[in-house]
Amino acid sequence: MNNVKDTVPPKVDFGRKVLVVRASRGLSLRLALRTAVACALLVTVASVIAVFALGTGEFSIPPDEVVRALLGQEDGAARLIVVEWRLPRVLLALLIGSALGLSGAIFQSLMRNPLGSPDVIGFNTGAFTGVLVTMVFVGRGYWQTATGALIGGMLTAAVVYVLAFRRGVQGFRLIIVGIAISAMLASLNEWFIIKVDLQAAYAATLWGQGSLNDLGWDQVPSVAAASGVLCVLLVLLGTRLRTLELGDDTSAALGVRREPVMIAYLAIGVALMAVATAAAGPISFVALAAPQIAARLTRAPGIALLPSALTGGVLLLAGDFLALRLFAPTQLPVGVVTVSLGGVYFAWLLARNSRG
Repeated sequence: MNNVKDTVPPKVDFGRKVLVVRASRGLSLRLALRTAVACALLVTVASVIAVFALGTGEFSIPPDEVVRALLGQEDGAARLIVVEWRLPRVLLALLIGSALGLSGAIFQSLMRNPLGSPDVIGFNTGAFTGVLVTMVFVGRGYWQTATGALIGGMLTAAVVYVLAFRRGVQGFRLIIVGIAISAMLASLNEWFIIKVDLQAAYAATLWGQGSLNDLGWDQVPSVAAASGVLCVLLVLLGTRLRTLELGDDTSAALGVRREPVMIAYLAIGVALMAVATAAAGPISFVALAAPQIAARLTRAPGIALLPSALTGGVLLLAGDFLALRLFAPTQLPVGVVTVSLGGVYFAWLLARNSRG
């Protein structure tokens, strides 16, 4: 009889420390230790920024009172300002930033290129076109603009996909075609704004800057519900995204049908971007920068979805905090801050890739 020790499988060396959480019925979860630490750090940073954002403004509130107000231990003016006035904006910044970071992670993973982002490829601009049409001819409610953004983004994605398809879709070709389509749609959007009436043009121009101003509790359930459904769909697809990163031949050998799975991920990525765009307008560069920053924090062998989502939430929350405080009492649209910071990052990324 063989020794019992001989039947124990050897431990697998993944090249990095891994946490394994075992649940009942044979279920288990494997998480890289550095990724877990990075996620905890991002949650901590987001919490600290949120407390300062909730406490600073025309009426300053100490951090301890902010925490007590959030826990329901504070009444009166402090609770009114923190919970009713400022908390929805903070929650929306985290939700929208997470949706953008997750969308950028999906696209960069599919295209295996750090320039693969919905705002670079043009899907963001297409969503803006859909919202412009909806705002003028239908209405300005969240679900109306969300539908317009989704239709505009999906149609743009379909056009880019068809034009870039040649014996399959290559990431670099998709990016080049997307940039061209984005330029055309940007011109169309400008023409559309010029032709509509003054009030609609003014509202569309303000919305097109990307801003969290005038958003409140009415938008929080809608954004949370839409983002939650899309995250569930993403989980149901399993680890196919990681398999696609291995290349066409390897993913096919592992039983993954590339084109249908890629289309499913593209649809979810566009929908996540549309959810964010419908609520706050086209906010640029969060989807581009968040996955790359998360990759450097985790040092994972690929684009990690959860760290990218958390990084996107931190970036947008920090950007909105700067937009409110840099030129107080004037409130800048958060899109102005992200474009300013993202433009520098985009130039660095282009220079880095050209050297590589």
